[in-house]
Amino acid sequence: MKATAKAHPIQGLVKYHGMRDHDARYPYHDSISVCTAPASTTTTVAFDDDLDADEYVIGGDTVTGNGADRIESVLDEVRERAGIDTRARLVSENDFPTNIGLGSSASGFAAAAVAACEAAGLDLSHPEMSTIARRGSASAARAVTGGYSDLGGGMSDAECRSHRLDAADSLEEDIRIVIAEVPAYKETQAAHDEAEDSHMFDARRVHVEDQLAEMRDAVRSGDTERVFETAEHDSLSLAATTMTGPAGWVYWKPDTLEVFETVRDLRAEGTPAWFSTDTGATVYVNTTAEHADAVEDAIAATGVDTRVWEVGGPARVLDESDALF
Repeated sequence: MKATAKAHPIQGLVKYHGMRDHDARYPYHDSISVCTAPASTTTTVAFDDDLDADEYVIGGDTVTGNGADRIESVLDEVRERAGIDTRARLVSENDFPTNIGLGSSASGFAAAAVAACEAAGLDLSHPEMSTIARRGSASAARAVTGGYSDLGGGMSDAECRSHRLDAADSLEEDIRIVIAEVPAYKETQAAHDEAEDSHMFDARRVHVEDQLAEMRDAVRSGDTERVFETAEHDSLSLAATTMTGPAGWVYWKPDTLEVFETVRDLRAEGTPAWFSTDTGATVYVNTTAEHADAVEDAIAATGVDTRVWEVGGPARVLDESDALF
């Protein structure tokens, strides 16, 4: 009863903010993201009768506290569906920086859910597994289905699950994502809590419905400019809602703002480029394959570290030889 899975992190395009149920992790509204590759999390899960308690290791460190509770919520859901009560050992590794706004919790819980389902002998579709991954992180549901994915904002597994959007080939193959790494620790849960107490929260919930409709249409029609212009606008809306919470929490850094201005300068010169952020200081700069080198050079000139990613697929089970233990 052992399996290994790999999942890619996500870039939020139209992001959720706040959760109406923190245990089941039901967001207040739908959300859309795109998986980013080759960045990935690899996770091995083994259900072992010889274990007296669950064991979780991420990046060589034993996980305790809230992190362990979130992993346990995923494994408990798998155990319930499989009709087992066996303890589990989970070992996970990321091949990209964590806790700087690059969606590592999404890929982490997605890989954990898919590996655990396989290890427990569950035969589930990606949308079905997305409801299990969601118990660790709502964004992980979209990392399970991959590509451009849409997570429903309902109050049950039948409604709050992720499905893959039928994206135009150009959006799957021609998009490049220049990562501008701005290291700064962030806690996504804190952003959700802050947002719910902002005077802008209700206004965002109304506004985001138009953003979701715009994004779905743009993805299906392959309108690159409209997809990433909408994502850029949503990033500003998300940050404004967080920053107007009780603590006035600002997660952008001076380097973040310099990247924003560089992107706007590139666009003014005719280069297709749009910025986007999740809850962190790091910036995604979305462009096309033709312009990726020029965009990366311009971003690197600001002094931040860069890397170039592309659109990633769904979470998948790996061969036994890829197991981490």
